[in-house]
Amino acid sequence: MRNTDVQMILEGIVTTFDENHQVHIAPMGPIIDSRMERLLFRPFKTAQTYRNLVAHPEGVFHVTDDVLLLARAALGKLEHLPPLKPASLIRGSIIADACRFYEFRICSVDDSDERIRMEADVVHFGRLRDFVGFNRAKHAVVEAAVLATRTDFLPLAGIESEFQRLGVIVQKTGGEQERAAFAFLQNHIDQVVRQARGNDNPR
Repeated sequence: MRNTDVQMILEGIVTTFDENHQVHIAPMGPIIDSRMERLLFRPFKTAQTYRNLVAHPEGVFHVTDDVLLLARAALGKLEHLPPLKPASLIRGSIIADACRFYEFRICSVDDSDERIRMEADVVHFGRLRDFVGFNRAKHAVVEAAVLATRTDFLPLAGIESEFQRLGVIVQKTGGEQERAAFAFLQNHIDQVVRQARGNDNPR
């Protein structure tokens, strides 16, 4: 990725294959350039997506407005896989209801830090449907999903406070999907808080 490119983090969902050749779905925000020709992923070494890409350096990055799928994938609690179809130029799977998809192949890996740098070339892309767009509720669910994955190292009191603020936005501007996604994340936070208090380990 050239330094002259305008770069940003684009939140989406990545599909990879695990060691048993099963599809793994996880939200991920690669750094992209304006042409979307190369993606820079920065997973932690503990991430399943990182392990999958080391073993099989191909996957598909999806742009989607399905925040319920994103929320469930963020916590690793997908009850079932969404409809999938095979990728064209790599060994991978495409989420059939995504808006856009980018088949990629890892071209370089730097694992010298805790956050791995994995650069990927986009080898094929396509559009499946129009991107409806993110209203304030969808943005709020994305932020809540990020917080829900960080309960191990962020103060729970701060997360609870932020969830209260985000919840107001979802109730005011969200539809059925956004409310269901936020309720799912809120239930997770409530369980984490109850467990922490039960262990007399307030944070």
